[in-house]
Amino acid sequence: MVDYTEGTGIQYHLKTKKGDVGRYVLLPGDPKRCQKIAAYFDDPVLIADSREFVTYTGKLDGVSVSVTSTGIGGPSAAIAVEELYACGADTFIRVGTCGGIDLSVMSGDIVIATGAVRQDGTSREYAPVEFPAVASFDVVGALRESALSLGFPYHTGVVQSKDSFYGELSPEVMPVAGELQAKWEAWKRLHVLGSEMEAATIFTVAARLGVRAGCCLLNVTNTERMLSGLPDKMVHDTDAAIRTAVGALRNLIRSDRQ
Repeated sequence: MVDYTEGTGIQYHLKTKKGDVGRYVLLPGDPKRCQKIAAYFDDPVLIADSREFVTYTGKLDGVSVSVTSTGIGGPSAAIAVEELYACGADTFIRVGTCGGIDLSVMSGDIVIATGAVRQDGTSREYAPVEFPAVASFDVVGALRESALSLGFPYHTGVVQSKDSFYGELSPEVMPVAGELQAKWEAWKRLHVLGSEMEAATIFTVAARLGVRAGCCLLNVTNTERMLSGLPDKMVHDTDAAIRTAVGALRNLIRSDRQ
């Protein structure tokens, strides 16, 4: 195997090394969201800013924690988890957004993924298609406990992870429209909560590495509700999802100490 660190220990993409990150890491997609998340840490420090990967490290309850952006989609998310793991991280929580699928999911609700439909390409280079992409039980519990304590409306269940944003938004114009639309109908009938782009990859990579992973999402909007004549609007403020994830880290730190 080629050593892309060239003996320095500095990761090729993230530009981080052992000691730079905590064992607990929050994973937003958007690099611009990292500073907002790091503001919830004690004494946050910008560690690295490379490509789509921005990393801050600080403290929660006296324990080192980090936030690293993954960019959009599975390939860069897998790189982030792999390189953070090489730096000593073992607990990952994706903090992002989704679009609702099940009619019960309203704009502004928190979606806590227990598993993800592997409609991505990256996870297929880690595991056979029969292998399920599932979140770690204790991370799901920590996220649920956090959402409950904060009083945020939330749902737990399966999400769909896809590679094409516009394939979901406008499937009818795609050459594979029939396939996309048929699968979307299946997700609806299976009560999949929402659609996003990284969870399945993160869960599968975490399984390969033998580490913990979870996912907490703000539901921005639900077009299925609009198509059904139900009230819906767009919500873009991710603060509730961030606070839920930060609270979950505190819960995990407390339980790990015990």
